Amino acid sequence: MARINDVGGMTGFGAIDMSDDAEPFHADWEARVFALQRALLVKKVFNLDEFRDAVETMPPADYLAASYYERWFHAIRTLLERKGVLAEGALDHA
Repeated sequence: MARINDVGGMTGFGAIDMSDDAEPFHADWEARVFALQRALLVKKVFNLDEFRDAVETMPPADYLAASYYERWFHAIRTLLERKGVLAEGALDHA
């Protein structure tokens, strides 16, 4: 099954930005999302396969419009809701 992240061989996505970006995070919230994802993995709230699947099942328009860490945050929210750690929609207005 092809998902939006599987664009190998597709055309129309423009050139790939190959510039060297030494900064791992461009905003504080990105570092927090990274740390949260790592902490939840260590605590075995979800595993890496579940996390990857949650990223890859984003609606295509949302996936293409989102930054790297926005996709991660979406996956974390999705998994925490799916597993009952958070009530559905609890972070909608956060």
